[in-house]
Amino acid sequence: MLIKRRTFTKALGAGLAAGALPAFGHQARAADFKAGYVYVGPIGDHGWSYQHDQGRLAADKALGITSTYVEKVPEGADAERVIRELAETGHGIIFTTSFGFMDPTLKVARDYPEVKFEHATGYKRADNVSTYNIRFYEARYIQGVIAGKMSTSGVVGYIGSIPIPEVIMGMNAFILGMRSVNPQGRIKQVFINSWYDPGKEADAAKALLDQGADIIAQHTDSPAPLQVAQERGLKGFGQASDMIKFAPDAQLTSAVDFWDDYYTERTKAAMEGSWASHDVWGGLKSGMLHMAPYANMPDDVKQMAMATEADIRDGKLTIFKGPINAQDGSAKVAAGEVLDDGAIAGMDWLAQGVEGDLPK
Repeated sequence: MLIKRRTFTKALGAGLAAGALPAFGHQARAADFKAGYVYVGPIGDHGWSYQHDQGRLAADKALGITSTYVEKVPEGADAERVIRELAETGHGIIFTTSFGFMDPTLKVARDYPEVKFEHATGYKRADNVSTYNIRFYEARYIQGVIAGKMSTSGVVGYIGSIPIPEVIMGMNAFILGMRSVNPQGRIKQVFINSWYDPGKEADAAKALLDQGADIIAQHTDSPAPLQVAQERGLKGFGQASDMIKFAPDAQLTSAVDFWDDYYTERTKAAMEGSWASHDVWGGLKSGMLHMAPYANMPDDVKQMAMATEADIRDGKLTIFKGPINAQDGSAKVAAGEVLDDGAIAGMDWLAQGVEGDLPK
Protein backbone atom coordinates (compact mmCIF):
# COMPACT_ATOMS: atom_id res chain seq x y z
CA MET A 1 0.00 0.00 0.00
CA LEU A 2 1.39 3.37 -0.98
CA ILE A 3 0.47 6.46 0.97
CA LYS A 4 1.61 9.43 -1.06
CA ARG A 5 3.60 12.06 0.79
CA ARG A 6 1.05 14.85 0.35
CA THR A 7 -1.79 12.75 1.82
CA PHE A 8 0.20 10.78 4.38
CA THR A 9 -0.47 12.94 7.46
CA LYS A 10 -4.17 13.26 6.67
CA ALA A 11 -4.54 9.52 6.28
CA LEU A 12 -2.69 8.83 9.51
CA GLY A 13 -4.86 11.32 11.35
CA ALA A 14 -7.96 9.50 10.20
CA GLY A 15 -6.50 6.21 11.40
CA LEU A 16 -5.67 7.60 14.81
CA ALA A 17 -9.13 9.09 15.17
CA ALA A 18 -10.62 5.67 14.60
CA GLY A 19 -8.61 4.41 17.56
CA ALA A 20 -8.42 0.87 16.20
CA LEU A 21 -4.72 0.10 16.33
CA PRO A 22 -4.03 -3.64 16.59
CA ALA A 23 -1.77 -4.92 19.35
CA PHE A 24 1.24 -6.90 18.21
CA GLY A 25 2.30 -9.78 20.34
CA HIS A 26 2.99 -13.45 19.92
CA GLN A 27 1.56 -14.93 16.71
CA ALA A 28 -0.01 -11.75 15.32
CA ARG A 29 -2.56 -12.52 12.63
CA ALA A 30 -1.53 -11.62 9.08
CA ALA A 31 -4.73 -9.67 8.62
CA ASP A 32 -3.84 -7.46 11.61
CA PHE A 33 -0.12 -7.06 11.09
CA LYS A 34 1.34 -4.06 9.28
CA ALA A 35 4.91 -3.55 8.10
CA GLY A 36 6.19 -0.13 7.06
CA TYR A 37 9.00 0.86 4.71
CA VAL A 38 10.68 4.23 4.26
CA TYR A 39 12.54 4.91 1.00
CA VAL A 40 14.94 7.75 0.21
CA GLY A 41 14.15 7.63 -3.52
CA PRO A 42 11.21 6.77 -5.72
CA ILE A 43 10.42 3.11 -6.30
CA GLY A 44 10.73 3.95 -9.97
CA ASP A 45 14.46 4.69 -9.63
CA HIS A 46 15.09 1.16 -11.01
CA GLY A 47 17.93 0.93 -8.52
CA TRP A 48 18.17 1.09 -4.72
CA SER A 49 14.60 1.93 -3.69
CA TYR A 50 13.13 -0.19 -6.47
CA GLN A 51 15.00 -3.24 -5.22
CA HIS A 52 13.90 -2.67 -1.61
CA ASP A 53 10.34 -2.47 -2.85
CA GLN A 54 10.73 -5.78 -4.64
CA GLY A 55 11.72 -7.24 -1.28
CA ARG A 56 8.66 -5.68 0.35
CA LEU A 57 6.35 -7.18 -2.25
CA ALA A 58 7.95 -10.60 -1.83
CA ALA A 59 7.47 -10.47 1.95
CA ASP A 60 3.85 -9.38 1.59
CA LYS A 61 3.14 -12.29 -0.75
CA ALA A 62 4.93 -14.86 1.39
CA LEU A 63 3.25 -13.78 4.63
CA GLY A 64 -0.15 -12.69 3.37
CA ILE A 65 0.11 -9.17 4.77
CA THR A 66 -0.38 -5.70 3.33
CA SER A 67 2.46 -3.28 3.98
CA THR A 68 2.86 0.48 3.70
CA TYR A 69 5.68 2.33 1.98
CA VAL A 70 6.58 5.98 1.80
CA GLU A 71 8.94 6.99 -1.01
CA LYS A 72 11.12 10.04 -1.68
CA VAL A 73 11.71 10.82 2.00
CA PRO A 74 14.62 13.26 2.57
CA GLU A 75 17.27 12.30 5.09
CA GLY A 76 16.68 14.55 8.10
CA ALA A 77 13.75 15.97 10.05
CA ASP A 78 11.21 14.82 7.49
CA ALA A 79 12.41 11.25 7.90
CA GLU A 80 11.75 11.36 11.64
CA ARG A 81 8.22 12.62 11.05
CA VAL A 82 7.46 9.83 8.56
CA ILE A 83 8.93 7.11 10.78
CA ARG A 84 7.03 8.42 13.79
CA GLU A 85 3.76 8.48 11.87
CA LEU A 86 4.23 4.86 10.85
CA ALA A 87 4.92 3.89 14.46
CA GLU A 88 1.85 5.78 15.66
CA THR A 89 -0.44 3.99 13.25
CA GLY A 90 0.16 0.44 14.33
CA HIS A 91 3.02 -0.76 12.16
CA GLY A 92 4.62 -3.64 14.02
CA ILE A 93 7.93 -3.48 12.13
CA ILE A 94 9.40 -0.55 10.23
CA PHE A 95 12.28 -0.79 7.74
CA THR A 96 14.19 2.46 7.14
CA THR A 97 16.33 2.04 4.07
CA SER A 98 18.95 4.79 3.86
CA PHE A 99 22.05 5.67 5.88
CA GLY A 100 20.74 9.13 6.75
CA PHE A 101 17.67 7.60 8.42
CA MET A 102 19.82 6.15 11.21
CA ASP A 103 19.47 8.81 13.91
CA PRO A 104 15.78 9.52 13.18
CA THR A 105 15.11 5.78 13.49
CA LEU A 106 16.86 5.57 16.87
CA LYS A 107 15.01 8.64 18.12
CA VAL A 108 11.57 7.28 17.23
CA ALA A 109 12.45 3.80 18.49
CA ARG A 110 13.08 5.17 21.98
CA ASP A 111 9.48 6.40 22.09
CA TYR A 112 7.95 3.18 20.72
CA PRO A 113 9.67 0.24 22.46
CA GLU A 114 6.95 -2.19 21.35
CA VAL A 115 7.64 -1.52 17.65
CA LYS A 116 10.51 -3.30 15.89
CA PHE A 117 12.77 -1.18 13.69
CA GLU A 118 15.24 -2.28 11.03
CA HIS A 119 17.75 0.21 9.63
CA ALA A 120 19.63 -0.48 6.39
CA THR A 121 23.35 0.40 6.16
CA GLY A 122 23.63 1.93 9.64
CA TYR A 123 25.59 0.91 12.72
CA LYS A 124 23.58 2.13 15.73
CA ARG A 125 21.35 -0.43 17.43
CA ALA A 126 18.99 -0.71 20.39
CA ASP A 127 16.83 -3.41 21.95
CA ASN A 128 14.17 -2.73 19.32
CA VAL A 129 16.48 -1.60 16.49
CA SER A 130 18.41 -3.92 14.18
CA THR A 131 20.83 -3.03 11.42
CA TYR A 132 21.34 -4.83 8.13
CA ASN A 133 23.50 -4.27 5.09
CA ILE A 134 25.00 -5.93 2.02
CA ARG A 135 28.69 -6.24 1.23
CA PHE A 136 28.34 -4.24 -1.98
CA TYR A 137 32.12 -3.95 -2.18
CA GLU A 138 32.34 -7.61 -3.23
CA ALA A 139 30.54 -6.76 -6.46
CA ARG A 140 32.71 -3.67 -6.95
CA TYR A 141 35.84 -5.81 -6.87
CA ILE A 142 34.44 -8.08 -9.59
CA GLN A 143 33.48 -5.03 -11.64
CA GLY A 144 37.02 -3.73 -11.23
CA VAL A 145 38.46 -6.96 -12.59
CA ILE A 146 36.18 -6.69 -15.61
CA ALA A 147 37.08 -3.04 -16.14
CA GLY A 148 40.78 -3.82 -15.86
CA LYS A 149 40.44 -6.27 -18.73
CA MET A 150 38.00 -4.24 -20.84
CA SER A 151 39.20 -0.62 -20.61
CA THR A 152 41.41 0.50 -23.46
CA SER A 153 42.28 3.83 -21.83
CA GLY A 154 42.91 2.28 -18.41
CA VAL A 155 40.59 4.90 -16.90
CA VAL A 156 37.20 4.28 -15.30
CA GLY A 157 34.80 7.07 -14.41
CA TYR A 158 33.18 6.45 -11.03
CA ILE A 159 30.15 8.42 -9.85
CA GLY A 160 29.81 8.51 -6.07
CA SER A 161 26.79 9.68 -4.15
CA ILE A 162 27.81 10.77 -0.64
CA PRO A 163 31.32 10.20 0.81
CA ILE A 164 30.39 7.73 3.54
CA PRO A 165 32.33 4.50 4.21
CA GLU A 166 29.83 2.39 2.24
CA VAL A 167 30.65 4.35 -0.92
CA ILE A 168 34.37 4.72 -0.21
CA MET A 169 34.92 1.00 0.40
CA GLY A 170 33.24 0.26 -2.92
CA MET A 171 35.51 2.64 -4.78
CA ASN A 172 38.57 1.12 -3.11
CA ALA A 173 37.44 -2.43 -3.83
CA PHE A 174 36.90 -1.49 -7.47
CA ILE A 175 40.44 -0.14 -7.92
CA LEU A 176 41.90 -3.18 -6.15
CA GLY A 177 40.07 -5.45 -8.56
CA MET A 178 41.07 -3.33 -11.53
CA ARG A 179 44.74 -3.24 -10.56
CA SER A 180 44.81 -6.98 -9.96
CA VAL A 181 44.74 -7.33 -13.77
CA ASN A 182 45.98 -3.88 -14.86
CA PRO A 183 48.47 -2.40 -12.36
CA GLN A 184 48.26 0.99 -14.09
CA GLY A 185 44.46 1.23 -13.95
CA ARG A 186 42.98 4.46 -12.63
CA ILE A 187 39.66 5.77 -11.37
CA LYS A 188 38.52 9.33 -11.94
CA GLN A 189 35.77 9.97 -9.43
CA VAL A 190 33.15 12.61 -8.73
CA PHE A 191 30.62 12.85 -5.91
CA ILE A 192 27.22 14.38 -6.68
CA ASN A 193 26.01 14.63 -3.04
CA SER A 194 22.80 12.79 -3.84
CA TRP A 195 21.64 9.19 -4.01
CA TYR A 196 19.21 9.78 -6.84
CA ASP A 197 19.41 12.65 -9.32
CA PRO A 198 19.30 11.44 -12.94
CA GLY A 199 20.31 14.85 -14.31
CA LYS A 200 23.39 15.14 -12.10
CA GLU A 201 24.26 11.51 -12.66
CA ALA A 202 24.12 11.92 -16.43
CA ASP A 203 26.15 15.14 -16.33
CA ALA A 204 28.78 13.46 -14.14
CA ALA A 205 29.02 10.53 -16.55
CA LYS A 206 29.47 12.85 -19.52
CA ALA A 207 32.17 14.84 -17.73
CA LEU A 208 34.09 11.71 -16.74
CA LEU A 209 33.93 10.28 -20.24
CA ASP A 210 35.10 13.61 -21.63
CA GLN A 211 38.13 13.32 -19.31
CA GLY A 212 39.23 10.04 -20.88
CA ALA A 213 37.27 7.37 -19.05
CA ASP A 214 35.83 4.68 -21.31
CA ILE A 215 33.85 2.72 -18.70
CA ILE A 216 31.36 4.12 -16.18
CA ALA A 217 30.78 2.79 -12.66
CA GLN A 218 28.40 4.25 -10.12
CA HIS A 219 27.16 4.27 -6.55
CA THR A 220 24.03 6.23 -7.41
CA ASP A 221 20.58 4.91 -8.05
CA SER A 222 19.33 5.74 -11.55
CA PRO A 223 20.25 4.16 -14.90
CA ALA A 224 21.21 7.58 -16.29
CA PRO A 225 25.00 6.96 -16.25
CA LEU A 226 24.56 3.67 -18.10
CA GLN A 227 22.32 5.37 -20.64
CA VAL A 228 25.07 7.92 -21.32
CA ALA A 229 27.51 5.05 -21.89
CA GLN A 230 25.00 3.44 -24.24
CA GLU A 231 24.63 6.67 -26.24
CA ARG A 232 28.40 6.94 -26.64
CA GLY A 233 28.97 3.32 -27.57
CA LEU A 234 30.87 2.63 -24.33
CA LYS A 235 30.43 0.29 -21.37
CA GLY A 236 29.37 0.53 -17.76
CA PHE A 237 27.94 -1.17 -14.69
CA GLY A 238 24.45 -1.07 -13.19
CA GLN A 239 23.69 -0.38 -9.56
CA ALA A 240 21.45 -2.18 -7.05
CA SER A 241 19.29 -3.88 -9.69
CA ASP A 242 19.78 -5.31 -13.16
CA MET A 243 19.61 -2.26 -15.46
CA ILE A 244 20.38 -3.95 -18.75
CA LYS A 245 17.00 -3.04 -20.28
CA PHE A 246 18.10 0.61 -20.15
CA ALA A 247 21.47 -0.05 -21.79
CA PRO A 248 21.39 -3.42 -23.58
CA ASP A 249 24.68 -2.85 -25.38
CA ALA A 250 26.48 -1.09 -22.52
CA GLN A 251 25.89 -2.95 -19.28
CA LEU A 252 28.66 -5.39 -18.44
CA THR A 253 26.97 -6.56 -15.23
CA SER A 254 25.28 -5.07 -12.20
CA ALA A 255 25.39 -5.57 -8.47
CA VAL A 256 21.89 -6.78 -7.59
CA ASP A 257 20.66 -6.34 -4.02
CA PHE A 258 18.37 -9.15 -2.88
CA TRP A 259 16.20 -8.24 0.12
CA ASP A 260 13.32 -10.72 -0.37
CA ASP A 261 14.38 -13.36 2.13
CA TYR A 262 15.57 -10.89 4.74
CA TYR A 263 12.33 -8.91 4.73
CA THR A 264 10.25 -12.07 4.85
CA GLU A 265 12.23 -13.61 7.71
CA ARG A 266 12.36 -10.46 9.85
CA THR A 267 8.71 -9.60 9.37
CA LYS A 268 7.74 -13.19 10.20
CA ALA A 269 9.84 -13.01 13.36
CA ALA A 270 8.09 -9.81 14.42
CA MET A 271 4.72 -11.42 13.81
CA GLU A 272 5.64 -14.52 15.82
CA GLY A 273 7.21 -12.65 18.71
CA SER A 274 10.67 -14.12 18.11
CA TRP A 275 12.28 -10.95 16.72
CA ALA A 276 15.53 -9.87 18.41
CA SER A 277 17.93 -7.03 17.65
CA HIS A 278 20.94 -8.01 15.58
CA ASP A 279 23.37 -6.81 12.94
CA VAL A 280 23.57 -8.53 9.54
CA TRP A 281 26.12 -7.82 6.80
CA GLY A 282 25.61 -10.33 4.03
CA GLY A 283 27.25 -10.70 0.65
CA LEU A 284 27.56 -13.16 -2.19
CA LYS A 285 27.78 -16.18 0.10
CA SER A 286 24.60 -15.26 1.99
CA GLY A 287 22.62 -14.63 -1.18
CA MET A 288 21.92 -11.00 -0.28
CA LEU A 289 24.12 -9.95 -3.20
CA HIS A 290 23.82 -11.28 -6.74
CA MET A 291 25.65 -10.46 -9.93
CA ALA A 292 23.53 -9.74 -12.99
CA PRO A 293 24.46 -11.87 -16.02
CA TYR A 294 27.85 -10.99 -17.47
CA ALA A 295 27.21 -9.44 -20.88
CA ASN A 296 28.87 -7.47 -23.65
CA MET A 297 32.32 -8.89 -22.93
CA PRO A 298 34.64 -11.50 -24.43
CA ASP A 299 34.36 -15.05 -23.13
CA ASP A 300 37.73 -14.94 -21.38
CA VAL A 301 36.69 -11.87 -19.39
CA LYS A 302 33.40 -13.51 -18.50
CA GLN A 303 35.21 -16.61 -17.29
CA MET A 304 37.56 -14.48 -15.19
CA ALA A 305 34.62 -12.60 -13.67
CA MET A 306 32.83 -15.83 -12.83
CA ALA A 307 35.97 -17.29 -11.26
CA THR A 308 36.49 -14.13 -9.19
CA GLU A 309 32.88 -14.24 -8.02
CA ALA A 310 33.26 -17.89 -6.99
CA ASP A 311 36.50 -17.20 -5.13
CA ILE A 312 34.91 -14.37 -3.14
CA ARG A 313 31.85 -16.47 -2.34
CA ASP A 314 33.97 -19.43 -1.24
CA GLY A 315 36.33 -17.33 0.87
CA LYS A 316 39.36 -18.01 -1.33
CA LEU A 317 39.78 -14.32 -2.17
CA THR A 318 39.94 -11.69 0.56
CA ILE A 319 39.47 -8.24 -0.92
CA PHE A 320 40.94 -5.96 1.73
CA LYS A 321 44.18 -7.86 2.34
CA GLY A 322 47.51 -6.05 2.26
CA PRO A 323 49.59 -4.73 0.85
CA ILE A 324 47.27 -1.81 0.08
CA ASN A 325 48.58 1.70 -0.40
CA ALA A 326 46.80 4.99 0.08
CA GLN A 327 46.50 7.56 -2.70
CA ASP A 328 49.91 9.07 -1.95
CA GLY A 329 51.61 5.66 -2.17
CA SER A 330 52.11 5.25 1.57
CA ALA A 331 51.34 1.87 3.11
CA LYS A 332 47.79 1.72 4.44
CA VAL A 333 47.38 -2.03 4.98
CA ALA A 334 50.56 -4.00 5.58
CA ALA A 335 51.41 -7.09 3.55
CA GLY A 336 49.42 -10.03 4.88
CA GLU A 337 47.21 -7.88 7.09
CA VAL A 338 43.45 -8.28 6.64
CA LEU A 339 41.09 -5.46 7.50
CA ASP A 340 38.36 -6.54 9.90
CA ASP A 341 34.75 -5.51 9.48
CA GLY A 342 35.15 -2.55 11.82
CA ALA A 343 37.98 -1.08 9.76
CA ILE A 344 36.07 -1.66 6.52
CA ALA A 345 32.86 -0.18 7.90
CA GLY A 346 34.72 2.95 9.01
CA MET A 347 36.80 3.42 5.85
CA ASP A 348 37.59 7.09 5.23
CA TRP A 349 40.56 6.94 2.85
CA LEU A 350 41.05 6.31 -0.86
CA ALA A 351 43.41 3.71 -2.27
CA GLN A 352 46.23 4.30 -4.72
CA GLY A 353 44.86 4.61 -8.23
CA VAL A 354 41.78 6.60 -7.22
CA GLU A 355 42.23 10.20 -8.32
CA GLY A 356 40.60 13.19 -6.66
CA ASP A 357 40.00 14.16 -3.05
CA LEU A 358 37.12 13.11 -0.85
CA PRO A 359 34.63 15.94 -0.35
CA LYS A 360 34.70 17.41 3.15
